[in-house]
Amino acid sequence: MAITFTATLEIIQDVPLLRLPKEASALLPTRGMAMAEGAIGGGTFALPLEPDGLGGHFIPLPPEAFAAAGIQEGNSLRLQLTPTDKWPEPPVPAQWRQALEEAGLIDRWESITVKARWEWLRWIRAAMSPVTRDKRVTVGISKLQSGMNRPCCFNAASCTLPEVSRGGKLLK
Repeated sequence: MAITFTATLEIIQDVPLLRLPKEASALLPTRGMAMAEGAIGGGTFALPLEPDGLGGHFIPLPPEAFAAAGIQEGNSLRLQLTPTDKWPEPPVPAQWRQALEEAGLIDRWESITVKARWEWLRWIRAAMSPVTRDKRVTVGISKLQSGMNRPCCFNAASCTLPEVSRGGKLLK
């Protein structure tokens, strides 16, 4: 089912993003991260819709996506998104990949679902400080070794991009 809406390009802490209106976000299958396919300015994309920690979602835009379309901050865009169950492989940070390799867990990592890999990486990146992030890498390795497929005690509906959030909520 396609979801059509209008959103305005915002830039928060140098991160361009589009907030989904509450009505559009309510049509998604989850309050947590959702994957969608869609089109912006004539270009198509498949990327995650990040939860904003306030019951809604937003799309962090790669700079090339809005620059190529000639979109500037404050411009309103008409979008059409279709939720999908096709999750692309998440980009794996070097620190996490190295920890997996050192622990001999690459095969274990690849045995869990792609969506679960996204959850692990969101849990790690949600840490505001490098010290906390380092601790989560260590704890994550331990949890994977013990057989856990997903991080526990993690609010999947919170915003996990520390550069645009505080306390798990997208900045206004």
